[in-house]
Amino acid sequence: MKNSCLILCLNLLCAGMGALLPSPATAERIRDLTTIQGVRSNALMGYGLVVGLDGTGDQTMQTPFTTQSLNNMLSQLGITVPPGTNMQLKNVAAVMVTAELPPFARAGEKIDVVVSSMGNAKSLRGGTLLMTPLKGVDNQIYALAQGNLLVSGAGARSGGNSTQSNQLNGGRISGGATVEREVPMSFGDQHVVRLQLNDGDFALAQQISDEINRRFGGGIAVAEDARVIKLFAPTDSAARVRFLGEVQNMPLQVGPMEARVIVNSRTGSVVMNRHVSLTACAVAQGSLTVEVAQTSQVSQPDTPFGGGQTVVTQETQVAVREQGGSLQKVNTSADLNSVIRALNTLGATPGELMSILQSMKSAGCLRAKLEAN
Repeated sequence: MKNSCLILCLNLLCAGMGALLPSPATAERIRDLTTIQGVRSNALMGYGLVVGLDGTGDQTMQTPFTTQSLNNMLSQLGITVPPGTNMQLKNVAAVMVTAELPPFARAGEKIDVVVSSMGNAKSLRGGTLLMTPLKGVDNQIYALAQGNLLVSGAGARSGGNSTQSNQLNGGRISGGATVEREVPMSFGDQHVVRLQLNDGDFALAQQISDEINRRFGGGIAVAEDARVIKLFAPTDSAARVRFLGEVQNMPLQVGPMEARVIVNSRTGSVVMNRHVSLTACAVAQGSLTVEVAQTSQVSQPDTPFGGGQTVVTQETQVAVREQGGSLQKVNTSADLNSVIRALNTLGATPGELMSILQSMKSAGCLRAKLEAN
């Protein structure tokens, strides 16, 4: 039963694949497929103290940096702690504070922060983060963080037992940091703007370039490679913003994308797109055996000279066998969805499923890019 939740998750993911199979092309916006080069967020980080904990803070004898940080803060407030004082404080915790500074952020804007314990605090629930400077990679202060922490992780009851669903030594502060310094961007002075595809694709880059030229005239967009599209934007800043807004909202009929299977060995989840297919192969993993075989079916006209045509169709048979058990057969088009359904029927564990997918990929049976997280 310990893998029942993971198997159920796989069943739900596979069941949702059926709705994705029919349509060969989908309508997407350019903004969903690309980003504007140079317009990005910046990571911020700082070190601070959380106070007001209910006896769940750091054990100061085991984390001396907490005591040192507290002494430094008190000295800045004009309070001198006598040398050799052994402070046994259980309501203070040393933490790391991280945040994302969004592009075009202005001074005074509020951003969210994430607070994580770096000592041995048991819980940060009910704590207050003291003023913490957040620095960028250039060691300059870009924001100041402070506020009350919101810690999720209340005990959840399952089958009469209380279980811990989340960690208590981390939390968030919504709008907990104030931007103090703006990140300079040369975007407003550029005549040439580049769109960067989320996934490199020569055909998609050319298609986006053609659509933009069809809308605004030839020569506006040039596909430089499989990932970058160069745009000649207006020189006026207001006209440039309007131009990019129209470009990003342009609809695009996207054809079949690269077939991918994403597996997460930690959670046992498997996510695939509708373009995944299989060829003939046989894989043995533990007590499970997976066989994928293709057969040809010939349909001939009723009369030899009736004017009809002979039609040859390919049918894929998927069989999953458990040692000493029955054979689960699925007659279907060659798709991975049926294999996972059959494996779940036999109660395959997530680990066995990962190994089978990797073996299929190595044997050339799985026609998709396999990625593991």
